Amino acid sequence: MADKRDYYEVLGVDKNASEDEIKKAYRKKAKQYHPDLNPGDKEAEAKFKEANEAYEVLSDATKKARYDQFGHAGVDPNYGAGGAGGAGGFGGFDFGDLGDLFGGIFGGFGGGRQANPNAPRRGDDVQTRVTISFEEAAKGCKRTVNISRIELCPECGGTGAAKGSSPKTCPDCKGSGHVNVQQRTPFGVISTSRTCSKCNGKGRVVDHPCSKCRGGGIVSKKVQMDVSIPAGIDDGQVFKVRGEGNKGLNGGPAGDLLVIVMVRPHPFFERDGYNVWCDVKVSFAQAALGDSLFVPTLDGKVKYELPAGTQPGSVFVMRGRGIQALNGRGKGDQMIRIIVEVPKNLNQKQKELLKEFQNEFGTKTTFGNDDEDDRKGFFRKKK
Repeated sequence: MADKRDYYEVLGVDKNASEDEIKKAYRKKAKQYHPDLNPGDKEAEAKFKEANEAYEVLSDATKKARYDQFGHAGVDPNYGAGGAGGAGGFGGFDFGDLGDLFGGIFGGFGGGRQANPNAPRRGDDVQTRVTISFEEAAKGCKRTVNISRIELCPECGGTGAAKGSSPKTCPDCKGSGHVNVQQRTPFGVISTSRTCSKCNGKGRVVDHPCSKCRGGGIVSKKVQMDVSIPAGIDDGQVFKVRGEGNKGLNGGPAGDLLVIVMVRPHPFFERDGYNVWCDVKVSFAQAALGDSLFVPTLDGKVKYELPAGTQPGSVFVMRGRGIQALNGRGKGDQMIRIIVEVPKNLNQKQKELLKEFQNEFGTKTTFGNDDEDDRKGFFRKKK
């Protein structure tokens, strides 16, 4: 990691840069070094990847905070601090805290009637983040994620007891998970209920705990899996992978994996719902005479016939060239905004040709159907 450049330096922003400033800086770098604009340039390709890596970290508040505190080690998946595929839920699980973690679950709800400690309970959801490109969000893709989740101990099958033994009903609470305590007060004897201290509210005791899970019946496990990201997903949206969260207790169902999707901005395209916008630059001659253009789309370059007399700022629509709808029904459109470039640094011959064109075309400026005299009269009246 020693040879990695500082991510702020890569994007050319200050450490106090806002989210919008980081995004604008990334788009500028991505456009500068995009492989489509630098075909075969290995150095540009490397800088493009470097910018993507920097943006993936600095655009994520959690990763940015870890990076600001620990540097590259804070966001490297090979370090204990967690990385790009880091997990939610029980990423920093401590087996010594098993009793505290589940004590509240098995200890009931305070006063009144308490829940059955051995009833099936659904596992918690687990979160993770993935960062994908603009094109991948539009078309869908697969990603490999690394998470940590709670699973039943493979050694004891979730019983918490060592092989050859099994849990027993707690002799103090008779399996209820709570005991009644009588207290003498000036008003008489009051009976209250509290969590059983012998079994910690579980209703069962393990005389010979499993060595792998220390009697808890569960373990934290790192899992790698492939997830399918649906076409049409947008930046910040979340989708579920059902049943891939923490495992349930006492035969309860597992929780879900919640995948938060971050989409890198594109150097050319801008998203508007399921529509895509892009600016296409043309010369004055192309706008005036019309031309056959090859316009970049999400499906590659497509031929488009620019009509003669196109005005600066004109918008044309390419039907069905946008983003696939999340529900799978239809696609958006691509909107082409025409930017007419005015030539600079003309040589003498070019200037003479433009003057000749100007004289041939005429310099008379009109307002609607008014002629030159009416236009001058208009300004005299305004004065």
